Amino acid sequence: MLALTSYFNRKQCFFFLFLIFSTLKSFASYVLIPMDAEHQQNHLKAYGITYWVLEQDVKVKWLLNYRGGAFLIPDFDDLQKECKIRGVSYELISDSKTEEILKGISSPAVNQESIVLEKAPKVAVYSPKGNQPWDDAVTMVLTYAEIPYDVIYDEEVLNNGLLLYDWLHLHHEDFTGQYGKFYGAFRATPWYIEQKKEAEALASKLGYNKVSEEKLAVALAIRDYVVGGGFMFAMCSATDSFDIALSAEGVDICEAMFDGDPSDPSYQRKIDYNKTFAFTNFTLERNPLAYEFSSIDMTSKRHVPFERDYFTLMDFSAKWDPIPTMLCQNHTSLVKGFMGQTTSYKRDEIKPIVLVMGENKTNGEARYIHGIKGKGFFTFYGGHDPEDYRHRVGDPKTELELHPNSPGYRLILNNILFPAAKKKEQKT
Repeated sequence: MLALTSYFNRKQCFFFLFLIFSTLKSFASYVLIPMDAEHQQNHLKAYGITYWVLEQDVKVKWLLNYRGGAFLIPDFDDLQKECKIRGVSYELISDSKTEEILKGISSPAVNQESIVLEKAPKVAVYSPKGNQPWDDAVTMVLTYAEIPYDVIYDEEVLNNGLLLYDWLHLHHEDFTGQYGKFYGAFRATPWYIEQKKEAEALASKLGYNKVSEEKLAVALAIRDYVVGGGFMFAMCSATDSFDIALSAEGVDICEAMFDGDPSDPSYQRKIDYNKTFAFTNFTLERNPLAYEFSSIDMTSKRHVPFERDYFTLMDFSAKWDPIPTMLCQNHTSLVKGFMGQTTSYKRDEIKPIVLVMGENKTNGEARYIHGIKGKGFFTFYGGHDPEDYRHRVGDPKTELELHPNSPGYRLILNNILFPAAKKKEQKT
C-alpha cells in the first residue's frame, strides 16, 4: 500500500512539474513593438527604442511588412520600462506566439521577412557646427527619437574622420561652391555675407584657393567613403549638388560672384556623368540669380496642388529585395509631399541602375531613390522637411511632438537602422 501511494505521489509531482513548465512556456518572453497605424502611438520614438536595444548588445528582429515593419525583441530588464518612459506602444508575447509569427513570416506565400539587426550603427551628420538641430530634418528626428550622432564637417572629412562611422547624412549642403544659389535673393543679407566669409576662410585654412575646390575635395572623400563600404543618406540640395560637383571635377562652373573669376564658357560639354552616383544627362543652370542647380530638380516644373501632393512607396519583395523593403517600411504607402530647394528628381535623368523607391507617377517625378556604389550604399530623399510643406529661410522649427507618427520621417529612420542589418541577409 505504501509503495502504491508513493507511486501516485511521484505521478502527481511529475504532472505538477509538467504544468509549471507548460505555463512558463506560455509566459511572455518577447516584446513586440508594432509599427502599424492602429497600434503604435509613437512610431518615431520606436526607432529610438530599437537603437537603444542594439546599444545594449541585444539583437532585434525587424519583421518586414508585418504590422508596418514591427520589431521583435527578447524581453530583458528595463526594456518595458524604457518603452513606457518614451511613450512607445508594445505587446508582450510568449515563446509559442513568437514561433507562430516567425513561422508565418517565413512562408513563401507571404511578402514578409525577418531581418536580424545586430549592432547600433555609428552615425555622423555632415553639417556646419553652428547649425541648430532643427535646421535639418535628420538632426531633428534623431534628436527627437533619442538616437545619438556626431556632427562633422570639412576638416574631419578631409582628415579621414569618416572611417569612424557606419552611416553619414549630408546636411543641406552645396558641394558646387555656389553658396546654395542664394545669391539672387539673399546676397545683401548679413547671414549670407557671414556664411560666405566663413566658407572662404575655411577653404583657405585647409589649403584651397577656392571654396568650390575645397567642396569638391570633400565630395571626393565622401565618394571614397561610400565606395569603401559606407552608407550615405542625403536630402534636398545635398543630393543633386553632390553629383554635380563630382561630374564637374576639374571644370570651373562657378561665376565670378562665387569664386572671383568667370566660369568655363563651355563647361556643359565637359560634364562627366560617369562620375556621378545617381543622375545623368542633366543640364546645369547657368544663371547665378536662379535658385536652382540643374534640370535634375522638378521644383519649378511640378505644378502639383498642395492637397494632391503625395508620393507612393514602391512595393518590393521582402524575401528577394530586403534592402529596399527595409528602406520603405511604413504604416502607409502614401506619403505627403513636401518642398525643398531640391524637391524631387526628373525620372529620365536618373541612371537606370538606381532604384526608385518613392514616386509621383502623375507628375513623372521620383522622390526617394537608392543605389549601390562600390561596396557601399546611398539614398537620396527630395525635399527639406516632411512635416513642413514649403519650408522657407527663417521659418520656425517643426515640433515633432505634434507628428510622432509621420510617414515621411519614418523613411529617414529606416535608413538609420539599415546598416545594423546582418550582412549575410542583405540581398541586392
